[in-house]
Amino acid sequence: MGMKLATLSGSAEPEPLMDVNTTPLIDVMLVLLVMLIITIPMQLHTLPLTIGGKPATADAPKPVVHVVSIDFDGRLHWNDEPLADRAALDAKMQDVGRLALAAQPEVHVKPNKLADYGAFAAVMASARNHNVQKMGVVGNERFIH
Repeated sequence: MGMKLATLSGSAEPEPLMDVNTTPLIDVMLVLLVMLIITIPMQLHTLPLTIGGKPATADAPKPVVHVVSIDFDGRLHWNDEPLADRAALDAKMQDVGRLALAAQPEVHVKPNKLADYGAFAAVMASARNHNVQKMGVVGNERFIH
């Protein structure tokens, strides 16, 4: 607030005149107006997005799911049965990849939190190389907020 001293014609002592400094108020209002002008067009440019397909019915059969587990030391399991080596995993992935897309079962990869990333990458590469289309990673739900 600014203060001015003014003398009135009838008195010898000056009297203070108080007025409000509106410059900061105008500055803030202009900044808010500019922000509003900038953000409103972005809200108007939206695209309609449909996620998912037809809602699942109660009569729909549950899909076949195979779970590939990766232990902390890199050992692999196919539906809780240990696999001897990577060639056994490739054979299983090849069997899944030969089927038509509609008939392919889902393959869920479930790595241990201490498992080496190389083992996980090898499983994903095997699935890609053998045309497995329905893949998922299980066990990372705790990281999604």
